[in-house]
Amino acid sequence: MALRQPVEAFLAERGPLLDVRSPAEFRQGHIPGARNLPLFSDAERAEIGTLHKQAGREAAVLRGLALVGPRLEAMARDLAGIATQTSGLPLRLTCWRGGMRSASVAWLAEQLPLPTLLLEGGYKAFRRWVLCRFDQPWPLRLLGGRTGTGKTDLLLALAARGAAVVDLEGLAHHRGSSFGGLGLPPQPSSEHFENRLATALTALEGAAEIWLEAESAQVGRCRIPTALWRQMQQAPVLEVRRPLEERVNQLVRIYGVQDPDALAEATRRIARRLGPQRTAVALEAIAAADWPAACRQMLDYYDRCYDHELSAHPSQPVELGGLCAEAAAALLLERGLVDRAAFGDAAALSPPAGAGAGDR
Repeated sequence: MALRQPVEAFLAERGPLLDVRSPAEFRQGHIPGARNLPLFSDAERAEIGTLHKQAGREAAVLRGLALVGPRLEAMARDLAGIATQTSGLPLRLTCWRGGMRSASVAWLAEQLPLPTLLLEGGYKAFRRWVLCRFDQPWPLRLLGGRTGTGKTDLLLALAARGAAVVDLEGLAHHRGSSFGGLGLPPQPSSEHFENRLATALTALEGAAEIWLEAESAQVGRCRIPTALWRQMQQAPVLEVRRPLEERVNQLVRIYGVQDPDALAEATRRIARRLGPQRTAVALEAIAAADWPAACRQMLDYYDRCYDHELSAHPSQPVELGGLCAEAAAALLLERGLVDRAAFGDAAALSPPAGAGAGDR
């Protein structure tokens, strides 16, 4: 009989994490680090759900057995292969409620025999845990600064030196502006962004301070949870300042390699806010591959937006002109403006794969 564990104990285990829900459920959101090993396809899950409503549980169970039966051998081989790759650590299994789907796969694993663990309450319980994470107080500090001051690069450099950092833009696969998704992987759902964010915060629990970038309420289409957003609004801000030319160079480095058509489309999306004259100049500069000229048109708009937001949020300015991200991080630590985390390996604080260089 597979052991059932509550969320925190289950997450603390080291075995491979397998989510047996359908692919669509998994794409909507899952425990970070999980692998999808679906018991049913999306169409099969829909068929069984309809049958359960129309004909009852027994008919749905029988149909499920008929669908899964021919695939049992292949699934057993998958389970055995995963167990071999992970030196026999327990297989951690989850489904939506921790019910029949994960229990069925656990039964199959036990026939091999392979050790298994089940998440009590399933992914639904994990989601309750995620939302509760944002309600608790966190020792947040924000890194602010106008567009192009390299805040994300600086945060990553601080993390590499042992500071406690959560890279919101890396978790969201977006840099936070109309141009923010260019060159980055597709964004996760807001649900999965929350999952990644709660997991990242939990990994830093116990730090004296946790650094985030000063963001809007949404990073692309990913919304920062309201409870955490309220804490961010009360957090102290360290405002990075750099000369205009450095900021332009930073933006050219990031966006000068992007598809000109995508840059033009992103410019048109904010045309009403840029105004017709600036929009026309920016589009002409993009067509001519004059990236510095295009960036300067955008900076006027984004600087006004940032200054308006900052006026309601007192901050401590720090001049970092002429310093690369690594040198700036060393300076902030030396001045005591940032604390090193009191635990763990700096590598554990690095952002997930796919994190992009920041523009804000």
